[in-house]
Amino acid sequence: MRCPRCGSPISDIHAKPSCVNYRCDYSTDGFPMVDGQPVLIDFEDSVFDRKMYRREHGSVLSRDTTGRSLGSRLHRFTFGGNPVAEGNCQKFITLLKQDNPNPVVLVVGGATVGAGSHELYDDPDIEVVGSDVFSSDNTVLVADAHRLPFHDATFDGVWIQAVLEHVLEPATVAAEIHRVLKPQGLVYAETPFMQQVHERAYDFSRFTRSGHRWLFRKFDEIEAGAVTGPGIALLWSIRYFSRALGAGDKFSRLATLPFFWLRYFDRFGKSRARADAAGGVYFMGRRNERAIKPGSMPMYYDGQI
Repeated sequence: MRCPRCGSPISDIHAKPSCVNYRCDYSTDGFPMVDGQPVLIDFEDSVFDRKMYRREHGSVLSRDTTGRSLGSRLHRFTFGGNPVAEGNCQKFITLLKQDNPNPVVLVVGGATVGAGSHELYDDPDIEVVGSDVFSSDNTVLVADAHRLPFHDATFDGVWIQAVLEHVLEPATVAAEIHRVLKPQGLVYAETPFMQQVHERAYDFSRFTRSGHRWLFRKFDEIEAGAVTGPGIALLWSIRYFSRALGAGDKFSRLATLPFFWLRYFDRFGKSRARADAAGGVYFMGRRNERAIKPGSMPMYYDGQI
C-alpha cells in the first residue's frame, strides 16, 4: 500500500492507517476506517467527502451487494445475465495463468460481484483484491480509482466492470491501471455506451467502442466488442422513458418487464453495427509502454466487421 497523496508507505493499515511521510497531511490526519476497512482516498482531490465514511459502508446510495433484493431480481429477469463477460472472464483467467499460476488481480469497483465474473472469485489459485468507493464483503479496502493506493507493477491483472462511467477523469484511471499492472499485465474493462444515467450525481461518461479503445491506448488489444446490443439499449430507453413520464423507479421497472424479449435480438447482427448501437462495450488488453497513434483510429473503426 502507498499513500494516495504523496506515494509514501502507509503504517498501521488495519487499525489507524496513516502516511509515514511527516510532511504529508495524512501523516497527522490519517485515513478513516469504515466497516473495518481502510479508506485510502485523498479527499482534497476526490468527489467523495471524508464525512461519508463516518457511517457504515460509506456509500452515498443504498446498495444491494448481494443481488437478492426484488429490484435486483426484476433487473435480472428483464435484462438477463452477462454471457459476454462470463466468456471473457474464462479467457482472462486462462491468459493470467499462462504468465503466473497464482496471479493477483485488482478488482476496481468490486463491492458488488459483476455479472459474469464469479469464476474469477471462485478460482482458488487467484488472489482477488477487491476495492470500491464503499465497503462490502467483497472488498478489502476503499479507494478512489483516480489515485490507486498501490505501488507500481503490483498486479497481474485488473478487472474494472461498469465503473469508468462513474469517474470524473477516465483517462486518469486508465493511466493508474497501467501503472499498477506488472509488465505484460492484463486489463479487462466494461463500460456503458447507450445507457441512461444510473448513479445519479455520480455518473459522468459513456464510450463508443472506438472511444474505449483510445482510452486504453497504452495496451495491446486482445479482444474488444459489444457487451450488450441494441435490444438491451432499447430496454433501458423504455425504462427511462417511463421514468421521464413520472412512473418512478419501481414502476418503471415493472413497465419494462413485458418487453424483456427484446434482449434476445442482441444475439444477431454484425459486429460493427451491433457495437454502434451497443448498450455497453468491453476491452481486454495487455499492458504496453507505447500508445497507439491517433491516426490509427479511423482504421480501427473500419476494421470492425
